[in-house]
Amino acid sequence: MSSVLVTGAAGFIGSHTCDLLLAAGHTVVGIDNFRTGFRGNLGLALSNRHFSLVEADVCSSGTLGRIAAETKPDALIHLAGLVSVQESLQDPELNFALNLRGTHLVAEAARLTGIARVVFASSAAVYGDAQTCPITEQMETRPISPYGAAKLASEALLLGHAAAFGFTARCQRYFNVYGPRQDPRSLYSGVISIFCDTLRAGLAPTIFGDGEQTRDFIFVQDVARANVLAATAPEIASGVANICSGRATTLNQLATGLRTYFAGSRAPVHGAPKAADIRHSLGSPTVAAAAFGFTAEVPLSVGLATLMH
Repeated sequence: MSSVLVTGAAGFIGSHTCDLLLAAGHTVVGIDNFRTGFRGNLGLALSNRHFSLVEADVCSSGTLGRIAAETKPDALIHLAGLVSVQESLQDPELNFALNLRGTHLVAEAARLTGIARVVFASSAAVYGDAQTCPITEQMETRPISPYGAAKLASEALLLGHAAAFGFTARCQRYFNVYGPRQDPRSLYSGVISIFCDTLRAGLAPTIFGDGEQTRDFIFVQDVARANVLAATAPEIASGVANICSGRATTLNQLATGLRTYFAGSRAPVHGAPKAADIRHSLGSPTVAAAAFGFTAEVPLSVGLATLMH
């Protein structure tokens, strides 16, 4: 079994990744500064003797390197960072600091302490507003936000370090992740958790635009499994991979489906489209399947039912 260091451990994806690593018998050291994560997300992990939590900021120079030198992990899963396109538009400097500079510090920690594998939380935002679907990893990357640009630059930085210094880097291009522990009050939250929170309050959800934009929704436990496979499966080469379901859903279809769980719910209202909003997003899942054996298993209907109960 492996020892794995997880940054952003108390976050939405991070906490599920920690839980799955522990369930598989790995030892996990989680790092979080609780800027957007919640200690309550780690309830299950904290009850496991193979988990330890370090409250620290990975963007503080020397911090991650020190923790890695002390814990000597086999792999590092880097999930910490600013995760909102909208927040990156409001504060590009913060986006640079938390995303690109944070990833540089991760790459340096791997170089200096001999970590064999780094798994990085990238994003489908690197593709921008793709004109062709499904989106493959071979397509041109044209980010349309500081967030997407920082993710793409972080990929290049990590892959360059990996090639130069002899470790493996896997860049996970997440599509639209949803599931338990996603905070609907935060700027970075996904549309499913926001819709659910609004409907639960008896209010009408807002769809920005005409609602015919499509998204590739993937359940968080599938994403956590993709992270665990990328961090622990043997004989993996460096590279990028879409982490997606390969199925497209319009926001109008999503709203209709969610309303069935809320008796007497109100029909959605439409607002102006958001800046830098992508029209269509549908990923091709074939590279992840070939590279480390990952295929999403949870259909949207099952994921939504799980989320509602």
